[in-house]
Amino acid sequence: MRLFKSASDLTHLNGIPLQADAVHTLHTAADYRSTLLAKIAQAKHRIYLCSLYLQNDEAGAEIMQALYAAKKARPELDIAVLVDWHRAQRGLIGAAKSGGNAAWYQEISKAHAYTVPLYGIPVQTRELFGVLHLKGFVIDDEVIYSGASLNNVYLHKQDKYRHDRYLLIHNKVLANSMVQFVREHLLSAAAVHRLDMPEIPATRSIRREIKQFRGRLKSARYDCNLAEQEHDRHGLSVTPLVGVGKNNPLNKVICQLLAASKTQITICTPYFNFPLAVTREINRALKRGVRICIIVGDKTANDFFIPPEEPFKVIAALPYLYEVNLRRFAKSHQADISSGQLQLRLWKDDDNTYHLKGMWIDQDYALMTGNNLNPRAFRLDLENALLIHDPQHELQQQRQDELKSIMEKTAVITHYQELEKNTDYPDPVRKLLGRLSGTRLDRLAYRVL
Repeated sequence: MRLFKSASDLTHLNGIPLQADAVHTLHTAADYRSTLLAKIAQAKHRIYLCSLYLQNDEAGAEIMQALYAAKKARPELDIAVLVDWHRAQRGLIGAAKSGGNAAWYQEISKAHAYTVPLYGIPVQTRELFGVLHLKGFVIDDEVIYSGASLNNVYLHKQDKYRHDRYLLIHNKVLANSMVQFVREHLLSAAAVHRLDMPEIPATRSIRREIKQFRGRLKSARYDCNLAEQEHDRHGLSVTPLVGVGKNNPLNKVICQLLAASKTQITICTPYFNFPLAVTREINRALKRGVRICIIVGDKTANDFFIPPEEPFKVIAALPYLYEVNLRRFAKSHQADISSGQLQLRLWKDDDNTYHLKGMWIDQDYALMTGNNLNPRAFRLDLENALLIHDPQHELQQQRQDELKSIMEKTAVITHYQELEKNTDYPDPVRKLLGRLSGTRLDRLAYRVL
């Protein structure tokens, strides 16, 4: 039997029933930080945190202190922190070579009598070809979902913030499903090792285990059959989704959601670089008459942007590459922009940055995800998402409030010429983009960055 019957078929999804009053949306990074710290302090049974990284800075230290304090208060507390294996063992891009966050984890562990295990998850043998991009924290029976990692800017600990989405769902079945996935498919793998302990094995010594691990991840799924009651397809529900590699279930559902749209699609992505499959479904939706709004960050709100007056680094060309893509897309769809069927919005708030991901389809579906909706997410990284089905529109007000909060910092593009082109860019950027384009390396960059 085929799992996916048609491009727009969503009947295969096995949702977990939800109560509307168990769902709460936060709008700011500062609220997210204070809520997360409060939930950790109140934890009674378990804390499971999955993040790309937990950074050695003030906000990261605050999270670590909260975890150790929670463990000291309740030694029986089940705690596990999962971060990407490679990212944890290197310094920041452009910084001096160091032992990364892992060395810091070990220092903290030595200074405490209680254990807070931190696990490195190696999704690939090299960071360039795949990382742990799984999102979602479970604290007791609460799921806290955001695309944000754990550091100063994501948690708005100091002056700047990186804007993301923040969703809280109190649901024991969903929480159990996410914890079970972590235990069964991640922590049990031979490729996974503690980072808070000394003598971390070299990546080259576990290459075989990593390859076997990635192979098994391709068939790993969340178990949504833990609910005692049968799913009412006419009621509010949430479906956890996971995927890694080409043609995975999460990718397919993203495309099916777009294909199923009838009236409205809203998309948030920080890096404008859609996979071909997503671009194809957007084009088809426009032909069906669906109204589409795409919200992206201004290039200056990209986390890789470096002001022209500062020393140039190669990584600083990325925001310009994404703007080139956006300008090309806008030019090809100028008629749709002029008619109002397609709306492109640029997010900008001083020198803060933008990291929002997700989709809203018609009035019925909302996808909360860390997936950047780019080729890397569709092919390389381990990604997940929460798909909320709301056929009775019980969360309509929360949806409207969140979108209003996001759009307050956006400006509408009415013509593609409002976006800068290559000749407008600083000389180092223009020259680099020219070399990349001449050797077609820009195509490779779009696929892996």
